[in-house]
Amino acid sequence: MAIFTKIAAVAALAVPLLVAVPGTAQAAATPSGCSSVTQIGSTAYLNVGGETMASVKQYKGCGKNYSYIYVWQGYRSNHSSWDVCAAIVTGGGHDVQDPQCGHNDVELWSFGAATLSECTQALGWNGTGPIPYAGEVAVKTDVRC
Repeated sequence: MAIFTKIAAVAALAVPLLVAVPGTAQAAATPSGCSSVTQIGSTAYLNVGGETMASVKQYKGCGKNYSYIYVWQGYRSNHSSWDVCAAIVTGGGHDVQDPQCGHNDVELWSFGAATLSECTQALGWNGTGPIPYAGEVAVKTDVRC
């Protein structure tokens, strides 16, 4: 009976741990060095080779604008390797600021551009940066002023 009691106690402790394990998140809590951000504008979708590769969003917080890219599970399941970049663009979508690129990253934040007083868009693309090159697919969110 003592062994049954021990097994029951271990099982009871393990259940909350199993329930608390999070699934795949759609967004990281915050970028490095900033404790609170708010999404601004719409979400854009990066479609590569006929499938949705990633979501791209723009956030503001800590006196900066951030671009965030999240590579979808479906894309990750079908590909063993990918490159993504995230940046903020200004000047009518032509000036790329604070790009951050990664290889096989599931989620990636740009560094943070001090552009809150400007009209901005989040830019995401499937490449190695520092700007989208010919043959790479890029997408921007709507303009936020």
